[in-house]
Amino acid sequence: RKGRFLKLTIIFLCLGIIGCVSIPKGFLKPSEGYLQKRELQMRQYDTTDQEKIITSVAGVLQDLGFTLDASETQVGFVAASKKADATNKGQIFLVALLGGLGNNPSAVQQCDKSQVIKASVITKPSLEGKKTVVRVTFQRVVWNMAGQINRVETISDPAMYQKFYDSLSKAIFLEAQKI
Repeated sequence: RKGRFLKLTIIFLCLGIIGCVSIPKGFLKPSEGYLQKRELQMRQYDTTDQEKIITSVAGVLQDLGFTLDASETQVGFVAASKKADATNKGQIFLVALLGGLGNNPSAVQQCDKSQVIKASVITKPSLEGKKTVVRVTFQRVVWNMAGQINRVETISDPAMYQKFYDSLSKAIFLEAQKI
């Protein structure tokens, strides 16, 4: 009987605490730049054949030097990655200079060394069902000279997205023409 009373008390206290929590103002409001980012990452194509689109996406990513990590044609998903150098000689010089002045010669170990660029592509039918929407995002994981992760970030370079979509448009056109 005493244990039951204790359990009920704990439940009511938890419900009271949860009831006091409010949703922050603007919680569901998109962040600034959301529409520009979405416009950069998305395109629509005049086809409903998602298999052809996924095949074209995989080919384009491979042409751009990516290795396919995962592909699910049925759900319209492709993931790929590629390794690249991230060394920035200006960063090394500045850190070495500041590190040397501060008697911290190991500061250079914190400089960027390598990176893995990841591409994720999702396709889905458009709302009216007559087109296919393609969305690509590029992220990168950067390691320092000590082998630790320095940062993980989404790449927002318009040229990178433009190159991907220009190549994809050509590949979809060639696929449609059976060339």
